[in-house]
Amino acid sequence: MNNLIKHFLATSLLLISSVVVAQKNDAIIQTGQVQEALARGAILWDVRDEKSYLEGHIPGAINIGDAGNVLRDANKEDYISTAKIQSIFNAAGLDVNKDIVVYGSRGNPYAYFGLYTINYFGGKQAQIYHDGIDAWKLAGLPLQKDRAILPAVSVVLVPQPQLLVSNEEMLRLAQSKSVQIIDARTPDEFSGKDVRAIRGGHIPNAINIPFEENWQDPATSIKLSKKQVSDNSGMTLKSQADLKKLYSSLDPNQETVVYCQSGVRASETATVLKNLGFKKVKVYDSSWLGWGNNLKAQVADETFLNVGALNAKMAAMQNKINQLEEALKAKSN
Repeated sequence: MNNLIKHFLATSLLLISSVVVAQKNDAIIQTGQVQEALARGAILWDVRDEKSYLEGHIPGAINIGDAGNVLRDANKEDYISTAKIQSIFNAAGLDVNKDIVVYGSRGNPYAYFGLYTINYFGGKQAQIYHDGIDAWKLAGLPLQKDRAILPAVSVVLVPQPQLLVSNEEMLRLAQSKSVQIIDARTPDEFSGKDVRAIRGGHIPNAINIPFEENWQDPATSIKLSKKQVSDNSGMTLKSQADLKKLYSSLDPNQETVVYCQSGVRASETATVLKNLGFKKVKVYDSSWLGWGNNLKAQVADETFLNVGALNAKMAAMQNKINQLEEALKAKSN
């Protein structure tokens, strides 16, 4: 009997420790886990713009401004130099080697971009709070409205290129039947109807699963723009069971590459897949901008940017601006 009890206790402890480790290793965490992270001294990074941040943020969270604008070159839709990012992170006290929780508003893909940035520059302990400030407020938890400041650090950022797929590697992988390719863009982008590069369409053999499909209501963004819903609760992630069903046609043990327009939306889907247990997931860094603008790359459902139509739209917009300026001048006189 004593041996049975000892065996039971040993097994129970092993199971409990396994659960604790699993929770710690979850990339996507909930409100209670954020509170635990705060208690153990984790760094909280709010990726929103400064105005939103100062209107109320999780106590102690730091902010460098809108991460998508601050860390990316707007013309290239790609990272600014590593040296510049290193300077920004160090000044903010954002040590990528520490325990970090990244958040924004619920479902904000730039929070996932922030998470991927931490990992790309060597982070090993970063997690994301998908429901972000919206869930924190809904829970009635306290907010801070002044800037939280951490001591500056001196950390050398070391890029981890193996976490991403380059243009050259993507050209090779696209020829392989053993690689699963997910296009996380909208159906119109995938089909070539919405052209956001020299060419529209998609990488051959890619399957289209828009990143919004990870949400409980994929149409939430559209509904918000049309004022059909009053909040973004529909951007809450689907349950694990529903997410597994969404990606059930894919093999979790097979190499998987996710892309979108520039890698931001893809970072959300890639994180979801890893959280589901997919073992070999990478983001195609340049995504459609790199593929669609490379005329040597094969494109399925290929369409081309209508420069004439684009110029006509720009001319029409300029005419409207001129008319408004004339109207303002007439009114002032």
